[in-house]
Formats: sequence, structure tokens, C-alpha cells
Amino acid sequence: MASKSVPLKPQDVLLLLKLLACPEEQCRIIDLAHGIQVSASEVSHGLSRLQSSRLIAAETRKPLVLNAIEFLVHGLKYAFPPQVEAATRGIPTAHSAPPLVALLTIPTAGDHYVWAHESGSIRGHALRPLYPSVPSAALRCSKLYELLALCDAIRIGRVRERKLAEQELRSRILQELAV
Repeated sequence: MASKSVPLKPQDVLLLLKLLACPEEQCRIIDLAHGIQVSASEVSHGLSRLQSSRLIAAETRKPLVLNAIEFLVHGLKYAFPPQVEAATRGIPTAHSAPPLVALLTIPTAGDHYVWAHESGSIRGHALRPLYPSVPSAALRCSKLYELLALCDAIRIGRVRERKLAEQELRSRILQELAV
């Protein structure tokens, strides 16, 4: 008998990226909830959805890396399309954030993307984050921030930006697992 499939929610992607960013950390629900600033019950439900989507192992809660990379590179932009809002001050994301900002030349300030946030350092097009706690969670963990920014570049970038983001995302995820 097949299990009932439940669609992923945006916070599940945040949870998956947290698991990928910090594989050495404990996977206690309360720690994950604190790290991504969602409720413990939402983390529990998210883990179930990630398991049913075959993105994490049921027994260990460890990401199924190849499945996760495939989903992030090929499915994320379709499942959670980018939503751009009015220009504002915020935290750089996509190609305006590390690690891509060092690899690309951004011609004008108007080409920056940001998550609207009071701690923002630049002005740019406001890209609605996957989940409201993304900016705060990103500020707490630099590895998570980079993965989130790379995912945004895949979601909203032009071909060159997407290709670089895909390469960097793969490299960072596989590097974390080798440690």
C-alpha cells in the first residue's frame, strides 16, 4: 500500500537546507526549530513531508543528498517560483550575496536582490523569501545563508547565474558531507 503523498511547504525547503548546511549538528527537533525559527511541531511535520518526498532518510533524518540536489537544482524554481516586490533595503540574496557576488560583476545597484529586513546592508529588488524566517535564520548561520542565496539564484537568476549557482550549491553540499 503506497503512503499518501503530502506536498512540500516552503518551510520544508528551509529545513532541508539547514540539514544540508550543518550535517554534523544534532537533529533534535527543538534544535532545528530554534535554528530556522519555526515551531517544533512544524519541524516535526516538515520532517515527515521531507521523508515522504524521499529527500531525507526516515531512520536518521539525514538528507538523501543526490535527491536533495536534484530537487533544489531542477524542481525548486517550479515548486516555489520567485516573487519580486518593490525595491527596499535588505539582506543581499541570489547573485547579490556570497558566494556568487564574488564571482559575478553586477552592473548597477538596481540589479541587486534582497530579503527585506531591518538589518539590511544594501538596497535592491525585494525577493520574497521562501519562508518569513529565512532572513533571520540566514543571519544566524553563514552556511545556511549561502545555501539559501544559491537557491534564490537558481530560482530567479539568468542562465549564467543559475549555472554558477548550481555548481556552487553542489560543491558546498558535497563538501559538507565529506567533512
